[in-house]
Amino acid sequence: MSQPQTYYEATAEPLAEFPPLDGDRRADVCIIGAGFTGLSSALSLVERGYSVVVLEQDRVGSGASGRNGGQIHSGMRRDQMHLEQQFGRSDAWLLWEIGQAAIAQIDERIARYGIDCERRSGLVYADHKPRYVADTHRYVRYLRDKYSYGKVEALDRDGIRALVRSEDYHGGMIDRGGGHLHPLKYALGLARAAVAGGARIFEGTRAEALIDGARTRVVTKTGTIAADWVIIAGDSLMKGLLPEADARILPIASTIGVTAPLGERMKDILNTPMAVADSRFVVNYFRPTADGRLLFGGGESYANSYVADPANLVRRAMTAVFPQTAGIPFEFAWSGIVGVTPTRLPMIRRVKSNVLLAAGYSGQGVALAPFAGSVLAEAVAGTMERFDVLSRLPVPSFPGGVMFRHPLMVVAMLWYALRDRL
Repeated sequence: MSQPQTYYEATAEPLAEFPPLDGDRRADVCIIGAGFTGLSSALSLVERGYSVVVLEQDRVGSGASGRNGGQIHSGMRRDQMHLEQQFGRSDAWLLWEIGQAAIAQIDERIARYGIDCERRSGLVYADHKPRYVADTHRYVRYLRDKYSYGKVEALDRDGIRALVRSEDYHGGMIDRGGGHLHPLKYALGLARAAVAGGARIFEGTRAEALIDGARTRVVTKTGTIAADWVIIAGDSLMKGLLPEADARILPIASTIGVTAPLGERMKDILNTPMAVADSRFVVNYFRPTADGRLLFGGGESYANSYVADPANLVRRAMTAVFPQTAGIPFEFAWSGIVGVTPTRLPMIRRVKSNVLLAAGYSGQGVALAPFAGSVLAEAVAGTMERFDVLSRLPVPSFPGGVMFRHPLMVVAMLWYALRDRL
């Protein structure tokens, strides 16, 4: 199915096309996937002097990395209270530090490589049920008291509605350490920096198989790469390459719509430059773009492939939150495929002695995916501390295996979507 142009594609300076692989080559490291994880790994490795080849089955940033909402979240997909209960205070603290380092790395790379990606600070979490507000405010106090994190503040009903002009929300919090950016511009900026450092990228080249040997050979239809290390960074779009990942990473469609520039009308919808994510299980997320449009993502889609009519799906979700947008059309609407794990925690693994995997960011990949790529580069170079912490995160297989995981997940998501409405 031909995909509509995204707002990001329309507003980013494209890279010249990279050729497909033609013949056999050798590299210190072969990276599969040119999204946030793969590009960040490539950049970190060439900075260390490694020779790097990146294989991308489509175009650089064409997967979830270039099609997402652009929101930057602090920490992991699960909150610190949950992480402490599951893994203890020490590992929870290390995971928090990793999340903070991930955001710091974005800003450091933007500055170092001159990446113009419309970075803005501030993320609002909006509670769509009154009973959620007390827990959110408790979490604000917890982060301040236990983690010395002073960038959060509680919002009551008047506070949230002063920022988000919707009767759908009853309170929440601001995280000024979070924020948003233009994800495709950031991905392309990482690619430019990696190529300038010596990385070679081959587009239109799908990895078909891995063959063990003195060096692992990555096999494609048009050639092979013999590498000392292989990094698998294709998230949910690498189906069939690694059964262990297929069983644990479920592809789910996410849909986004972007309006025309709204001018002064924006203040009647969203009266803040910050991004917003709400408390629904099927999250609504939205933000103003740099050129004054409303970008809105959401809608209950349980497809595991691109959505045929994303505009219709997003419009229903947007007008439910903002009835005042009913007559505002989208100039762009598209879908992307997000990799979700059963625990909503990323899957970071040593698959074989010289094969590493990072995937399954469950909607929180703008900060975590690039940083995970750097952590894999650290592991290649022999520094294992952060890799070991992340690799301990449990990621069980989905019930039903690869064949039945999606139908079972649909049933579960329908239940949670119903609960959102109750």
